[in-house]
Amino acid sequence: MRKTAKVAAGLLALSLAACSENSSTDTKTEDADADLNFCQTIDFKEATPPMSEDNVKYLEENKAKDGVQVSETGLQYRVIESGDGATPGVEDFVTVHYSGCLIDGTEFDSSYKRGEPISFPTNGVIPGWVEALQMMKVGDKYELTIPSDLAYGDQGAGGVIPPKATLIFQVELLDVKTRAEMEAEAEKALAEFKNEQFTFLDDNAKKEGINVTESGLQYRVIEEGTGKSPSATSDVTVHYEGKLTTGDVFDSSYKRGSTSSFPLNQVIAGWTEGLQLMKEGGKYEFFIPHDIGYGERGSRTIPPFATLIFTVELVSVDS
Repeated sequence: MRKTAKVAAGLLALSLAACSENSSTDTKTEDADADLNFCQTIDFKEATPPMSEDNVKYLEENKAKDGVQVSETGLQYRVIESGDGATPGVEDFVTVHYSGCLIDGTEFDSSYKRGEPISFPTNGVIPGWVEALQMMKVGDKYELTIPSDLAYGDQGAGGVIPPKATLIFQVELLDVKTRAEMEAEAEKALAEFKNEQFTFLDDNAKKEGINVTESGLQYRVIEEGTGKSPSATSDVTVHYEGKLTTGDVFDSSYKRGSTSSFPLNQVIAGWTEGLQLMKEGGKYEFFIPHDIGYGERGSRTIPPFATLIFTVELVSVDS
């Protein structure tokens, strides 16, 4: 998980929301509905999937529409709303809201529907975006029509964007920060997150039924088992759910509908220690500090310094 960036982006979103109280509730609702349904407002071609010739024809027809401008690269853009804030440089970080569509009306991505804007370096996206962002000011909202050679080209992307696809975006530039400002904000957010995790563990350790080992592992017995206990090198089969202190679930064998089996010495230290406390048939709740979890770096779905909360059922000790 890109937690540091995500935390910083969340703080940006909150600060921006606090500064946007200059319109009526009805207007905000109408604007929000329009943003969520952007892909339904364009005069799309009926083509599924869009073929190369359809995209070329769409570009030719689109550039003749009222308000559409065309840059030297072939990028087409239309100003929906004008702002008066800063314009990003190529190495700056931007925070945006956006929706992205194909010419047949298929929406392939939307920060509006995810409910939060996204932050990234200006030069970290497709060329059509890099160019457009450097034209915009904070407060601007543009409609971008991006030819495939400024997007994902002959290869397409992720099974979602076909080869040679023209992409249509609504992009709203919310904020611009220098790399130094973004790094400072991310460091501050990470420090606050670390403190929250330590406070959570301190408070949790005082709760009734919580046991604390020498390593700092905290656990609560939900149901005691009657079978055998594993050693540190045993193979085990478990059912489990893992979540963060926010309550966000990042992994669950229950949701997958099947148990998981693995050697106990090939998982995080908190699991290796904790499952040895259990007996087959038991169900425990573990609170795992970062130093016996995923550490100071985290993982793809785990933030740095994160405390992990697992509910674990020890189904069997297999070896």
